[in-house]
Amino acid sequence: MNWDIEAHARRIEDQGYSVADSVMSEALMARIRSDLDPHFEASPNGRNDFEGFATQRLYALPDKSASSAELIEHPLVLGLTDRFLRHDYRLSAAIAIKVHGGETPQDFHRDDNPAGAPDTGVRDMWGFSTMWMLDDFTESNGATEVIPGSHAWPVERVADASQAVKVCAPAGSVLLFAGNLIHRGGRSRETDRGVRLGITIQYAQPWLRTIENFSLSAPPEKAARFSDRMQALLGYSVAAPGFVGYVDGVHPKRLIDSQYQGRKHHGTPSLGWW
Repeated sequence: MNWDIEAHARRIEDQGYSVADSVMSEALMARIRSDLDPHFEASPNGRNDFEGFATQRLYALPDKSASSAELIEHPLVLGLTDRFLRHDYRLSAAIAIKVHGGETPQDFHRDDNPAGAPDTGVRDMWGFSTMWMLDDFTESNGATEVIPGSHAWPVERVADASQAVKVCAPAGSVLLFAGNLIHRGGRSRETDRGVRLGITIQYAQPWLRTIENFSLSAPPEKAARFSDRMQALLGYSVAAPGFVGYVDGVHPKRLIDSQYQGRKHHGTPSLGWW
């Protein structure tokens, strides 16, 4: 299927977000649910108000669902991320979020400054975010709320809930948004039976520390099952210029090569160090 990447890019540049319907097939959603259901059965609710005391979260999704790679590498998403971030960007977070009835709204926040770097004025996005909808996102079940245009605000400007727009869309859709767009998970007015499952996948500039440490949750023996592009997103890559991110003097992707594991490299990195 062909998506109009330029149209989505224009909406993101203007309003900070865009929505694409019917991106996930029923079969893909079923596979992801099947992968995640056993983990959700053993998962407690959140540990604080931001995670959500009536919300379950599963982190490190590539380790829990091989099918999640189809979302992480989706051509529409990577086409947009290629446009907005530097070419050697990294996967920053991949989290499944199941909001139950009665959940309160999150605080408004931006995704792309998780470590709280000094930040003033208007700036470019440092990350790109998505929210994949495996259930319908509705007015009553905690749909994500965004502040249109807030990606272009001075950082000091405070968000007002009256400016928020609920992003309601059917299951199979994806919300695509600038990492510096102000947003939050909304309030759920459903009963205890009402849930909405979403998956947030976030990407970061190569110089920004990622939210999740995927080289630990997806060590070489697990990363080997993924594509080259997915391995690079997980951190088996180096950042330009130069060779930032090497391991013991060699490209980290070498660790996935079974012929290389267990060998040592000595000396100074050079043009032939790969």
